[in-house]
Amino acid sequence: MAGIADAARQVLEEGGRVALQYATADGYLPLREYIADRYRRRLGLPAAPGEIQIVNGSQQCLDLVAKIFLNRGDHIGMERPGYLGAIEAFSLYEPEFHTVALEDDGPDLSAFEALVERRPVKFFYGVPNSQNPSGRTYSQEKRRAVAEILEATDTLFYEDDAFGELFFDGKPRLPVKRRLPDQAILSGSFSKIVAPGMRIGWIYAPEAIIEQFNVAKQAADLHSNFLCQMILHRYLTMHDLDAHTRRVAAAYGENCRLMCDLLDDLMPPGVSSMAVFKEGIRRKVAVMPGVPFYVDGGGEDMIRLNFSNADTESITEGMHRLAKVIRGLV
Repeated sequence: MAGIADAARQVLEEGGRVALQYATADGYLPLREYIADRYRRRLGLPAAPGEIQIVNGSQQCLDLVAKIFLNRGDHIGMERPGYLGAIEAFSLYEPEFHTVALEDDGPDLSAFEALVERRPVKFFYGVPNSQNPSGRTYSQEKRRAVAEILEATDTLFYEDDAFGELFFDGKPRLPVKRRLPDQAILSGSFSKIVAPGMRIGWIYAPEAIIEQFNVAKQAADLHSNFLCQMILHRYLTMHDLDAHTRRVAAAYGENCRLMCDLLDDLMPPGVSSMAVFKEGIRRKVAVMPGVPFYVDGGGEDMIRLNFSNADTESITEGMHRLAKVIRGLV
C-alpha cells in the first residue's frame, strides 16, 4: 500500500494532466514495454510492445477473444474441469464446448489430438500453470506435445497464465506460446502479483490478432483505467517485482501447506460437494462446489478451497468448521 501510494503521488504531481485524460485503447506504452521486456528476460519470448494490449484484468481477455473469434455454434475446447470464469465468459457467445480430461501432468494427449483433428475448433483454452480449479501444472513434455499437435491444425491455443509467477519453488515454466509463437494467445494479470483492485491485465498475441482485439476493445470501453496504468508502471519501476513475487509465493506456500495438513487431520470420507456447499453456508463457512467447473457434468465429489486470501487463523477456523459440516453429512 505504501509503495502504491508513493507511486500515485508522483504520477499525479508530475503528470496528472496526462494521467487523468482519455488514452489509446492499446494501453500505456511504457507499461507494455515493461511487460514485453519481462517476457524476454524471464521466459525468452521475443515479445514486442506492439504485440501486447492492456485490458481490465485478464478476465476481459476471455470476453474479447470470444467476441472476435466465436459465432453461435462454433467449436471450442477446454480442460476438464475448466476455469469457471472462462466457462461463463464463453457461454455468452453460445459455442459448442468440448472438454479434454486433465491428468496429473496436463491434458490427455490422445483425447486432445482427437478433438483438434476431428473438429474445426476455433481455440483451445488452457491454464498450464497451477490450473484453476485443479491446481495441476502441465509438464514440459505435455507443453511440447500440445504445441506439436496444434501446429498441424488451424486451432489457436489460448494460454491463460494468471499464476505463472507464483510457483512455490520459484522456477518459471516455459509457456506453450514459446513453441507456438504465431498460433497462441497468452494472457497475464497484475491482479495476483500486485493488486486485483487495479484491474490491470494484458494480452500477448500476434499483431494480426491484436488489431482485431483493439477494435473490440475500443467498442467495449475505449481503454482501461489509464491513471492506474501509470501508477502501476511507476510502482514497478520503483520496486523489485521478482523479490515481491517470491515473498507472495512463500506466503501462499505456507497457507497451502497448512490447509493440506488440516485436510489430512480433520476430514472424514467425502460426500456430495453441493451438500457440503449448502450446509456450509448455513454454518457460515463457504466453499466452491466442483459442479460449476464441468460443462459436461461432474464435480460432485470435489470442492475448491482458497488459501491465498486468508490468514492462518482464518484457515484453521474455517477448516474446523468445514470438518464439522462434512461429519454431519456422513
